[in-house]
Amino acid sequence: MMRRFSDRELHEECGVFGVYGVPGASTLAYYGLHALQHRGQEGCGIVSVDEGGKLRRIKGEGLVTEVFKEPGLATLTGSMAIGHVRYSTAGGGGIENVQPFMFRHNTGDFALAHNGNIVNSKQVRDYLENRGSLFQSSSDSEVLAHLIKKETKFHDRPRIYSIIDALNMLEGAFAFVIMTAHRIYACRDKHGLRPLSIGRLGDGYVVSSETCAFDVLGAEFVRDVEPGEIVTIDSHGLRSADYSQYKRRQMCAMEYIYFARPDSDIEGCNVHAYRKESGRLLFEEAPVSADIVVGVPDSSLSAAMGYAEASGLPYEMGLIKNKYIARTFIQPSQAMREKGVRMKLSAVRSIVRGKRVVLIDDSIVRGTTSRRIVGMLREAGAAEVHVRIASPPMTDPCFYGVDTSTYDELISARLDVEGVRREIGCDTLAFLSEKALYAAGGRCELCTACFTGRYPTALYTAREEANKDGKF
Repeated sequence: MMRRFSDRELHEECGVFGVYGVPGASTLAYYGLHALQHRGQEGCGIVSVDEGGKLRRIKGEGLVTEVFKEPGLATLTGSMAIGHVRYSTAGGGGIENVQPFMFRHNTGDFALAHNGNIVNSKQVRDYLENRGSLFQSSSDSEVLAHLIKKETKFHDRPRIYSIIDALNMLEGAFAFVIMTAHRIYACRDKHGLRPLSIGRLGDGYVVSSETCAFDVLGAEFVRDVEPGEIVTIDSHGLRSADYSQYKRRQMCAMEYIYFARPDSDIEGCNVHAYRKESGRLLFEEAPVSADIVVGVPDSSLSAAMGYAEASGLPYEMGLIKNKYIARTFIQPSQAMREKGVRMKLSAVRSIVRGKRVVLIDDSIVRGTTSRRIVGMLREAGAAEVHVRIASPPMTDPCFYGVDTSTYDELISARLDVEGVRREIGCDTLAFLSEKALYAAGGRCELCTACFTGRYPTALYTAREEANKDGKF
């Protein structure tokens, strides 16, 4: 696995999008991917199906607006398309790993896009290679396609049976969108770790990692794909099949805390409302005497509003984000990433000077960004800086698609709260409790593995790889 350390610290996962039964599907996919751009900025792609059932693809490294230009997009004709925005986790980067993947087969061509991480991909990949499969990428996502294609005994049965068999061989977090010449399959892992929603658009349907993409297109939310479910979308409408009877709702807590856009709804809970409530709970758990509340743009602003509202302190824009700077982790060199925080954020001196500041952030991973922001506020004249984090200490790696897979990336894996406080240089530091994560969304289940070390799936060799130095 390829890992990159960055100033923003947390790397997004990926985003998937699909359109069925709507003319100009590739253009709609373009706008849908643009709405999901925050989930991945290294590469993107769209595959469409024309009226003759032929699959066509455009993909490339870079942002949606850079990869897709009008003349090229116009060649992706038809009323069906799927798309993907990528940040590399398992398998690393490179054009060969940019999705959607396309596959030619005598039983029918198909394409697929994936959000998440398959934790037993190495074992399944070895199994397939030993039986003659040849992989075109290093991505774990390609494993599913080979599992679907490996079936040789029953060429005449519907493809969904091969998909069911394939999904039952995978363990981990995933939202798959699979497209053939006639239909789209939307699949979600049995643990419910990754979001996937269905919307109605005219006489057709759209599928998206987040509901914010529906609003851009004017689509109406229909429902979420259930854990362990495959939804078939074709001329018959929506049809449901369960590939697993083991069903949990262990949505990744970081979707609510950081990854998703605030205008998205995840399993019936608005992300902004969740973050704002977590800010209120953070004040109840960790009040402090201060003058103003400042949030770190953008994902922490909702929590900062909640903290300010509960505390009665004024919410101020003490930090300003330069919206024209791309996220620092996609910069081509570490030297450029090192300058990323100051390029992206600046303190408003007239607002913070002489003030006791409560600084709200969504998480602390390596501590690099937090230390620099605290220093920036002090340089701007802040009298005190009290850091409040709207999530618990991140003590354990994630193996489900968030790019923190080793213990040495996590400051809270080696330091207690006081040690972290000294490291980032603030006056006081407090984290939200695990209990409050559930309370903020009224949830009974979440995946909180990165805070607790309680993983919802078997990890195979992943944990050993995360702890190669034997320190933890």
